[in-house]
Amino acid sequence: MTVVQHPISAPTGRRPWASRAAAALRELHAAQPVLVGFAAVMLAAIVPALVALGVDERTLRGVDVWAKPLKFMASTALFALTTAWFVWLLPAARRRAAPVRRAVWTLVATAGFEVGYITLQAALGQASHYNVADAVHGALYTAMGVAALVLTGTQLVFARELWRHGRTDVPRLVVAGAATGAALTFFLGAGAGLALGGLQPPAGWGVPLVGWHLGGGDLRPAHFVGIHAQQALPLAALPIAAIGPRRGGAWLAGVAVAWTVLWALAMALGLQGAAPAA
Repeated sequence: MTVVQHPISAPTGRRPWASRAAAALRELHAAQPVLVGFAAVMLAAIVPALVALGVDERTLRGVDVWAKPLKFMASTALFALTTAWFVWLLPAARRRAAPVRRAVWTLVATAGFEVGYITLQAALGQASHYNVADAVHGALYTAMGVAALVLTGTQLVFARELWRHGRTDVPRLVVAGAATGAALTFFLGAGAGLALGGLQPPAGWGVPLVGWHLGGGDLRPAHFVGIHAQQALPLAALPIAAIGPRRGGAWLAGVAVAWTVLWALAMALGLQGAAPAA
């Protein structure tokens, strides 16, 4: 069996990393142009948002109004690109199957709605999350929660597709890592997200870049761990695949358990002293 080198594990050599990255993006785009294009839109939107962050002095609960849109744009771009790689891990014919196409467009619609509403509220100087000041904002906040749940639910579709139809010319443990990561993204990410929807994090800026408060009462770290199982498990599977399927499978299972334990610890810490949304 010929094993294909996939985009995130290109062999080392004289070829510059920038060139390899460009080749990987072209390959991902050929496999799933909608998701790669959507990620490009999110990344492009970061530029004006950064400009706005530099000139707009308004804050909400002690945090710059443009901080949240920037984080969601970056996270959404990574989520879309990772999902495009999941599609790449499917045979060419399966990439056009109805379940895959529906999941792709559902991801774009739900994530686009979330980022769009968050950005609009930032421009207006108003909160997007926990804003139930009137019926309209309450309905939109609820719609965001539903969109987030459906968005993570798309990963179950890709987990199933990968388990059943993953490419045979890619190491099986890599495909298994992607499928496991996709499944955990839903169960852990949505689990933390549902709790986070009713428990507002502390005000003010905490950890640099992300803003979390690690002293308790903040479920955002647990949500981050849950959502980014999408990348953590496949990345762990890349070196594990070299061990061999039997021992490698045990190692991959161990990583999945360890990641779930990390999420559980972050949940326990976040629930300590958590305050219901006002």
